[in-house]
Amino acid sequence: MPKKLSQAEMPAADHAFYGLVWAGTVMTEHVDRALVRAHDLPVSWFEVMLWLASSPEPVPASVLGNSTMLSRSQVSRVVDALQGRGLVDRTPSARDARSVEVSLTTEGRRVFEQADATRREALAPVFTDLLDERDIEALGTVWRKLKAQKDKLGQEPATRPARPRR
Repeated sequence: MPKKLSQAEMPAADHAFYGLVWAGTVMTEHVDRALVRAHDLPVSWFEVMLWLASSPEPVPASVLGNSTMLSRSQVSRVVDALQGRGLVDRTPSARDARSVEVSLTTEGRRVFEQADATRREALAPVFTDLLDERDIEALGTVWRKLKAQKDKLGQEPATRPARPRR
């Protein structure tokens, strides 16, 4: 029988990274199941709706691609699906004729509010009920640091690793 590694045998940085990945995966799957069951709304759709609900004005589609954890092509497919259900509108951008802006419809806001309540209810036993205010603030600090570094790296020119000569 293979030996199981204990937390003490794993370097702290590896354990922390694995913990973030594990927690994100478990919570996302938990929320996704709840949202699909209650609203036929995958978590990726909810994520786009969350960004739209947080904005007082229509959001350029490109901003959704940069803000969510979805690729631009995934955002486009999600917006297509949401529009097909009457939950979002696409309008030509007043600022840039080449782009479109996306906003929640009245029905989209209603569905989002219900889905957001479902998300919070699903997260409570596996997240918010387990953590105190300091834990949540610490996670917020970690997220902001990691996100700031990602944003900073995203602004730098991409470099390719040198290819080995044959």
